[in-house]
Amino acid sequence: MTHISIIIPVRRGGKVLALHALKLRNQEHLTQFEILVAEGSAPSRQRNLAAAAATGEVLYFLDDDSMISDQSLCICLRAFEDENVAVAGGPSLTPDDSPPLQQLFGLALQSRFGSGAMRFRYQSSGVTRLTSERELILCNLAIRRSVFQDMGGFDERLYPNEENELLERIVAAGHTVLHNPDMTVTRNQRPTLQAFIRQMFGYGRGRAQQLLLSGKSPVISFVPLFFLVYVAFLPFLPAQNFLSALPLCLYSILDVAFTILALCTSGRFVAMGLTILFPIMHLANGFGLLYGLVRGKPLRRSDESITVRCIKAFDQAEW
Repeated sequence: MTHISIIIPVRRGGKVLALHALKLRNQEHLTQFEILVAEGSAPSRQRNLAAAAATGEVLYFLDDDSMISDQSLCICLRAFEDENVAVAGGPSLTPDDSPPLQQLFGLALQSRFGSGAMRFRYQSSGVTRLTSERELILCNLAIRRSVFQDMGGFDERLYPNEENELLERIVAAGHTVLHNPDMTVTRNQRPTLQAFIRQMFGYGRGRAQQLLLSGKSPVISFVPLFFLVYVAFLPFLPAQNFLSALPLCLYSILDVAFTILALCTSGRFVAMGLTILFPIMHLANGFGLLYGLVRGKPLRRSDESITVRCIKAFDQAEW
């Protein structure tokens, strides 16, 4: 039987809300998983240190607020029965009972216009398939421990996007990487618009610094930066030139069209806010990309105190 080591980073003194859902699953998986919690303020290093202490064949990375679903552990176990599978992951879903603003953020992230291919990180759609880093998210990601060790773990200079860089290396090495839309967790979105903007900025910065370290990234990832530059120079373009306004017209049409699509498919009136939120998230991501490129390659954080503690071991019947 494959054993899973669940790894959860948390800020020192923070609450590990993910334990609540894991305790509910404990009766069905008494000997199949252990839980390692790493406290500190450097998530990439926290995960690496916890992985070094893990004893399971599979490392299952969750965030401190990842509420794992009933079937996700079973799906994870089944995936790694195939010895060729190196990575398996699934989406992080917005809870149905979230406040309206968080529902709006969730709709933006799962929209093709809002997030492109990365929308599958936030919605359960399709079938189990071979995938890349663009569809997988670190708050719900399982990696075979032997592969993680061979690859040297996460690049501790990166946060966020440490999983994207690692997954790029794993795929380049020829390993099998799977996305299973039924292997889900639920997590609340950011509570305020300001926090959501910081999140989008951080994603852009991480993507840019990932490019600087790896030397490669899909061109489409930098569309928000092109949009930002276009908007910045738009006031200086000839007003009478139709071509100068054409990109903005096309963007506006897509903005309204995908807002209406989200409203119809979700049935949530809050989706109307997407007309404003789409440009905000794209511009914030573009600013993050620009900042990351200008700032240059990230440096590894200095060593700090990180505590790794075992909450549940494989031989514990109760915890």
